[in-house]
Amino acid sequence: MKKAALFAMILLSVLKPQSGFKEIDNLFEQGEYSKATKEIGALIASGKVNPEQEYNLRFTLDLMERIKMDFTKNRDEVKEYIAKFFPGVTDEQLDKWENEKALECKMIDGEKKYFRNAARNLFRIDKEALNKWNEVNGVALGELDKYLLQYLPELISESKKNGEKLVNPVTITVKYTLVVDPNAVPPGEVVRCWLPFPAENRDRQTEVEFLSANCENFVIAPFNATHRTIYMEAVSEQDSEVVFEASYKFKTYGEYNGVDFNKHYTIDTSTDLFEEYTAERPPHIAFTDDLKNLSAQIIGNETEPVKKFKLIYEWINDNIPWASAIEYSTIPAIASYCKTNMHGDCGIQSLLFITLCRMNGIPAKWQSGWMLHPPEVNLHDWAEIYFDETGWIPVDQSFKLKPSDDPLVRYYYLGNTDNYHFIVNDDYSGNLFPAKIYPRSETVDFQRGEVEWRGGNLYFDKWSYYIDLNYSPEN
Repeated sequence: MKKAALFAMILLSVLKPQSGFKEIDNLFEQGEYSKATKEIGALIASGKVNPEQEYNLRFTLDLMERIKMDFTKNRDEVKEYIAKFFPGVTDEQLDKWENEKALECKMIDGEKKYFRNAARNLFRIDKEALNKWNEVNGVALGELDKYLLQYLPELISESKKNGEKLVNPVTITVKYTLVVDPNAVPPGEVVRCWLPFPAENRDRQTEVEFLSANCENFVIAPFNATHRTIYMEAVSEQDSEVVFEASYKFKTYGEYNGVDFNKHYTIDTSTDLFEEYTAERPPHIAFTDDLKNLSAQIIGNETEPVKKFKLIYEWINDNIPWASAIEYSTIPAIASYCKTNMHGDCGIQSLLFITLCRMNGIPAKWQSGWMLHPPEVNLHDWAEIYFDETGWIPVDQSFKLKPSDDPLVRYYYLGNTDNYHFIVNDDYSGNLFPAKIYPRSETVDFQRGEVEWRGGNLYFDKWSYYIDLNYSPEN
């Protein structure tokens, strides 16, 4: 069995309710969470399920709790927020937005519950609502875009002047802290923690140096690990936080590859790389009929790979607005979800981009970590694509076409990147090192960290994370 196919089978068993009990899976899909929870409890108590079934049943319980944490708003709360911009908004209008997927909601135990950020997202997703938002709040360029419109021309100029693709090195020192809530784990128990650590798989991120950790026994994942982590353990104490902290530094470069969209780029279709990175990888990269139709609509009669890549990027840029996202572990198929709902955050947009590239014979893969730009620091996901002439090059779909008259700046993130894309992951849904026993809080990405103890996984509501940065540009 090929590696990609085996990976897909594992993912399908983890990301969708596949407990082996059809009635429970149906209850889950219908939002009958209380009934499903009762049925699962009875099954586990009966002792008649095997270990694999029990594992999947318990993960179904986890998924229901995760979804309930995301879908917390009722209709009155959503209407109250929207009425600030649309006084007198009616239930019929809310129904219309729901049907158009602009207001994300779900039936849970017979009650319609809205995504906690659904009301704010409406003013990102729906064009009429966006216009109303801009009318009330004004239209202003964000601080990050202001920064990039000044900085990107500098990277381009420096690259052209020196004839180098890697320019403007900056050393970034990171102190990363994860704090488990008091009494989240019984006293005396060993708490296992994985924190993000710099990857060393691209020339633009190098000279990684570990500085310190607050736990004596720590393990840094191998340099070629899918998710680069530093692993630590600590013993919990009554009424006390459990704190994990690691410091490290690395050198990062802006990378300007100067992709020419009028040039012919080649892709060797006989390689293992081509086979792996143009393949489906269900559930999140799946060549559904809906996506095949979308691909045909976007690509038309175009045959040049680099122009196909540009067309895909432009279509997502123009049609898929950024919006705050539900937790990835609760999305059965991310690329399809993006097309169905016509919005998504950086990772959701990236997986749609990757899927469409692969469908068109362009090797594409996931990359992620953090965006450490001085005006805005946050979790972040992007992609890479491959041409024979360039090797792997970065593509940031959610950074979008820049509002610039200079095409080199406008299209910068199609094949180039800045100094502040901190790489932690070179793929998604890999295994942590050392292995995690329980399902991850984030089953796709790894950025915030992961925590567990012998009694189970600790989800995001049980701990907090912090990142402190120091920048040292080279002269």
